[in-house]
Order: sequence, then structure tokens, then C-alpha cells
Amino acid sequence: MDFQITKDHKKKILKLITSGEFKNESEVIKDALDLHRACQEKIYNLRKEIDKGWDSPNSLRTIKDILKSKKKFK
Repeated sequence: MDFQITKDHKKKILKLITSGEFKNESEVIKDALDLHRACQEKIYNLRKEIDKGWDSPNSLRTIKDILKSKKKFK
């Protein structure tokens, strides 16, 4: 596989390796891809929850009701 990265990315990768956080470039790239996948999953799940909210019936509770209920749990 062949791909290009910027000089800035190369510097960041080298810094991560010299800091001891990673052993080599492959570890940095694998970690970045894993993190990207995890973020994508979170975004997907958040969008599902937002859609549920939009599709739900309107609440009869007022802002004051919601704030009162929050104070009870503190």
C-alpha cells in the first residue's frame, strides 16, 4: 500500500515514536485508524439518538419542570 502524508504529519509521527508512546510508524497509523473507527461509531450512535428525539412526541414538561427534577438528584 502506498500513500502520501504531509511533513507536519511526519513530524507528529516521529514525535510520538521518540516519546516512547509508539514503537514505529505502523503502530501510530493503526492507532489512528482505530480511533477514527471508534469516533465514527460514536457519531453514528449519537445521530441515532438525535433521530429518536426528533421522531418522539413533544414533551409536556416545561424547562422549569426539567430543572427541578435535576436538582432533586444532586
